[in-house]
Amino acid sequence: CPYPTQISRRTKWQQMNLMNQNSTYQPWLMLGIRSALFLAFQGLIALGFRLTGSPNAWDSSAACWPWVVILADLVCLALLIHFYRREGSSFWNLFRLERQYVKQDLCFLFGFLLIAGPLGYLPNLWSARWLFGDPQIALDLLVRPLPAWAAISSFALFPLLQGLVEIPTYMLFTLPRLEAQGLHPWLAVLLTSFFLSAQHIFAPFLPDVRFITYRLVMFLPFSVLIALVMRARPRLMPYIALIHVLMDLSVAGLFLTVMH
Repeated sequence: CPYPTQISRRTKWQQMNLMNQNSTYQPWLMLGIRSALFLAFQGLIALGFRLTGSPNAWDSSAACWPWVVILADLVCLALLIHFYRREGSSFWNLFRLERQYVKQDLCFLFGFLLIAGPLGYLPNLWSARWLFGDPQIALDLLVRPLPAWAAISSFALFPLLQGLVEIPTYMLFTLPRLEAQGLHPWLAVLLTSFFLSAQHIFAPFLPDVRFITYRLVMFLPFSVLIALVMRARPRLMPYIALIHVLMDLSVAGLFLTVMH
């Protein structure tokens, strides 16, 4: 499907190069910053546990990973708003619904969901079974008891911020700007897909090879799919954001079942 305004590939690249002539570092910064922030915020929480006498501060901090993601999302949201403003645009334009394409986009989304559902779920299940023998073991490492205030607040904030920030960071900000700097399209897609998937290693980070491998591969096929879709149809972002929020509501809801 063509973009709303038909422009040649060369013209698009010229526009992107113009926007980024003084901001070469920005897409590379956003490529890795979420992983770095996850690790940094978990480290700060672990330090807090350590100072209060916790015998296993790092393991205790792993339970707080939804709030680690919330804090990182807030930082990334501020950066995205700032970077788009410097380019003379607005971050919030990414979520503007193009009404003339609604029927066409909804049909496309139906097909997308038929593929994305199994692609997002089955690698998660299979990798957990392969690495741990029982997927419940992986789930118990991921979903740990939180105080009621932390579980309830993360249920309210985590899905919303993830829907606003995660996919736009990698696929609407970083990916096209890497291409504009001359990176081959397939390399840009694979690089952003890898970092989107690999960030999960640090949410939470546990020094366990099986868990690290599990978190690395569980979303890798889905990450490649979402990169290809968003590169081809960036106007789908409002729908993808809503789907993302609903998906992460189910994740955040798990913490409500084990809060104390």
